Amino acid sequence: MAELLPAPVRASIDATNTGDQTAFLATFADDGVVDDWGREFTGRDEIAGWSDAEFIGKHVTLEVTNVRNIGHQAVVIAKVGGDGFNGPSTFTYDVTGDQVAKMTIRE
Repeated sequence: MAELLPAPVRASIDATNTGDQTAFLATFADDGVVDDWGREFTGRDEIAGWSDAEFIGKHVTLEVTNVRNIGHQAVVIAKVGGDGFNGPSTFTYDVTGDQVAKMTIRE
């Protein structure tokens, strides 16, 4: 499945799976957004705070089970593991150039 992922999405997922907060944040545009079930975190500082509490800080892992690329979006279905939520989720990545503009998380 990894070969179907746009490079910034693959880098984001790889950073998540290795627990590398710095690399994870670097995949986002300066004004990038994480939309976690309607709660939006804008910019790397806000994303870092969210990630510390709910993503990298919870040792999240993502096992990609499906990928659909639609224009500038990659819709990724993944099994989430870690110390928080565990189960399937949908991650929609909006990609601009070589960075993630927005990562939206839904069930």
